[in-house]
Amino acid sequence: MPRQLLSTAALLALALGLGACGSGRFDGPSARTPRLQPSPEPYAAAPSGAVTSAPLAPPPGATAEPLGAGIVASAAPPVVSEPVLPPTPPPVVATGRSSVVGGWNATDANGSCRVSLSSTPALDLYRATTSGCANKDLAKVSAWDFRDGEVYLYQPGGTVAARLKQASGSLDGALSKSGAALTLAR
Repeated sequence: MPRQLLSTAALLALALGLGACGSGRFDGPSARTPRLQPSPEPYAAAPSGAVTSAPLAPPPGATAEPLGAGIVASAAPPVVSEPVLPPTPPPVVATGRSSVVGGWNATDANGSCRVSLSSTPALDLYRATTSGCANKDLAKVSAWDFRDGEVYLYQPGGTVAARLKQASGSLDGALSKSGAALTLAR
């Protein structure tokens, strides 16, 4: 009996399998018929006709004399001109972060000191060191950044100590707290 039950189950499974292969339900999206899209409206034909060409009439207030009628050719001596040299380009002023890296002499109302701007990253800024600065805000500078054409000097904690712009080989700006002028020169 178990053998007959097993044979019947196998025959039933085979029949179901073959029946599924013949069904259109399992064919997936490739067997579906695509939806018809409305046909686009035809374009209006461009007018066609003969193309003619004729000289244009002179503008109002001008004479109808041909262009070359008033010019009389004369034998002029040849003119030898010297080659024109292009104008000298302005001196190249380097801009950008790499142009301000290095040692600078800082001058403010309290005197001068040394500021060094390094290319070594310190989180999202760059390292800076100072030496001999009488101004306490300038003496605390530990980082710098170049943004939007300006050099920002930072104290620990992210406080902006000064903002400077490049000006013909130097950096000119002001201290943030006092507003006093600050110049960095090479």
